[in-house]
Amino acid sequence: MKIRKAVFPVAGLGTRFLPATKAMPKEMLPVVDKPIIQYAVEEAFAAGIEEIIFVTGSGKGALEDHFDRSYQLEDTLRSRGKHELLAALEAVAPAAGTIIYTRQKEPLGLGHAIWCARNIVGDEPFAVLLADDLIQAETPLLVEMVREFDRLRASVVAVIEVDPEETSRYGILDVEETINGLVKVKGLVEKPDPQDAPSNLAIIGRYILTPKIFEILDRKIVGKGDEIQLTDAMALLLGEQPIFGYRCRGRRFDCGDKAGFQMANLAFALERSEIREQLLPFIRSIVKGE
Repeated sequence: MKIRKAVFPVAGLGTRFLPATKAMPKEMLPVVDKPIIQYAVEEAFAAGIEEIIFVTGSGKGALEDHFDRSYQLEDTLRSRGKHELLAALEAVAPAAGTIIYTRQKEPLGLGHAIWCARNIVGDEPFAVLLADDLIQAETPLLVEMVREFDRLRASVVAVIEVDPEETSRYGILDVEETINGLVKVKGLVEKPDPQDAPSNLAIIGRYILTPKIFEILDRKIVGKGDEIQLTDAMALLLGEQPIFGYRCRGRRFDCGDKAGFQMANLAFALERSEIREQLLPFIRSIVKGE
């Protein structure tokens, strides 16, 4: 079955970026000239996703408005002959019925957020994208993962190697073998202390999951942080179905972290020739202490 649907958990409060996120969803923070969430949505569409499911919370109206038409602004750009900007604006709003919104009414964890989309996803495999993880790559990461799912017909998660001292920030894999960039998973642990971590292979915010995961999440098993953890549910899923880890070949930026967010802005700005020419001398002058 084709991967047609993608779930975006976007109900978080973004407290790390206060006061900037007091009145604006963290997913709308811009990297260069596009909000973080738009990069992830574009990645999903590039992978053939047909239906976007946003699991939202209170105060996410700006996100919903961003992916809607803005007729007054479009008319203004059209009347002023700003056709390039108009095309960019129109490209943001997908066809009617492409985006669906549902609410996570309580902050009960990532696993619970995904469970909230169960009735919309239905009985088919689906993708999950965490917009905080911004991936800079030649080929979008989800495109590569969909190809692997089509070949394996099993759940696939994106992984990177992290500093062993940072394992307590991630879901960590225990693996059997590595074949052509893929690892076969034999266990998963949510945020283990470094001395207890089975490896330094960490799950990042791209998943392709089978609908069996909803049956497990429906048990409402509470894990670390008194939340329903997706990693714990996947560990139970592993008892019934195989799971594979796909090594991310691009550069991953943690935009849920202030330093990671600034790094992402620099990296994506330097890709743009018209900005790069002005930015590089400025960066050099700062490094030299001028």
